[in-house]
Amino acid sequence: MKTRTLKKDKVNIITLGCSKNMVDSEVLSGQLQANDIDVVHENARKDHNIVIVNTCGFIEKAKEESVNTILEQVELKKKGKLDKVYVTGCLSERYKNNLEAEIPEVDAYFGTMELPAILKQFEADYKADLIGERLLYTPQHYAYMKISEGCNRTCSFCAIPLMRGQHVSRPIESLVDEAKRLVDRGVKEVMLIAQELTYYGLDIYKKRELPKLLDALAGVQGLEWIRLHYAYPSKFPLEIIDTMKAHENICNYLDMPLQHASNNMLQAMKRQISREEMEDLVHKIREKIPGICLRTTLIAGFPGETRDDVEELKTFLQDMRFDRVGIFTYSHEEGTSAHDLVDDVPADEKEERAQEIMEVQQEISLEKNQEKLGKTFKVLIDKKEAGRYLGRTEFDSVEVDNEVIVQSKKKLVIGDFVNVKITKAYDYDLEGDVILDL
Repeated sequence: MKTRTLKKDKVNIITLGCSKNMVDSEVLSGQLQANDIDVVHENARKDHNIVIVNTCGFIEKAKEESVNTILEQVELKKKGKLDKVYVTGCLSERYKNNLEAEIPEVDAYFGTMELPAILKQFEADYKADLIGERLLYTPQHYAYMKISEGCNRTCSFCAIPLMRGQHVSRPIESLVDEAKRLVDRGVKEVMLIAQELTYYGLDIYKKRELPKLLDALAGVQGLEWIRLHYAYPSKFPLEIIDTMKAHENICNYLDMPLQHASNNMLQAMKRQISREEMEDLVHKIREKIPGICLRTTLIAGFPGETRDDVEELKTFLQDMRFDRVGIFTYSHEEGTSAHDLVDDVPADEKEERAQEIMEVQQEISLEKNQEKLGKTFKVLIDKKEAGRYLGRTEFDSVEVDNEVIVQSKKKLVIGDFVNVKITKAYDYDLEGDVILDL
């Protein structure tokens, strides 16, 4: 590729948004590297001359961050510090025409499924033999693994199908091969991600095959933790929990976004499930694996949400006692069916409701952490910060969940497992001492 610099091109990829975007950036990087193009990720050295911004378009805050990042890179280009700025990802998929009109200084915009077109900008070829191969921008000991793309659900608030299209599963064989390659590179934990895990297999196998995929992945030698993210609760296949119970290396952890608990809200959100059905599902899951960690995500301030709906959600949390909870404030998204509704909850009220709901969960989280005092857990050491080690139990995913502050008299190796006896409990974190290396 010709630019006005004499040095060899160096591409910096900036990733915004979720772990699915991270995987896309890793795949893009692998393709660029295979074409002998120098590529880095979120390069602090600033010695690159080309930038690719992988954007998020999920909610308003994410869109603002993506636009601001694009503008920052365009400004660097205007100052002569960059030769080219390219934009890809969800925001570009959804608002390409608007972006081209409003920020014409970007050299080219690409959608979420246009990897070959991006490569053509570098006179590079898409290498089909590299499917599953990618550079890793996570620490060496864990990686995300995208098992499918897109979503067939019709939740009224969600714009993901507009940006990612319909559900497309990856074959079991290719996922197992990818897991083996990841383990060969030092990965000990894979986090299975998708827009909707439980739908896996319906398109290519004509039935839900997540349990079969899990069986196959559990057999990969050296893969010590397999973690499940983003499971849809309606018609949830309980065989998933049976498979989880059957394999020691599948974490007793399930991320299942419920979004709300009021039947009025669930119906308006088109979630295809009632509060009573959700409660029954949670009880059945816990009957099968009493110690399972259940994580959920909620939305505050959906159109028409009343104080009664908020109180019902708080009561639901107190009754269900989820281990982990995240919350978003509702974002009024064009193209979704909820956009036809009046966005009648003011922004500051949405924030107040979200805070109020999380205060309920904060108490539950502290109580659950206090129950772990004096117990010993297998902990994966993630990093060392400010002279102390930070790790996670099987009940905690990266960035979104609790951490364990690990005290040790001897040096620990990042990516190793250790036994930690819990000595202190905080609202969202634990602290403990290494008692015996595994």
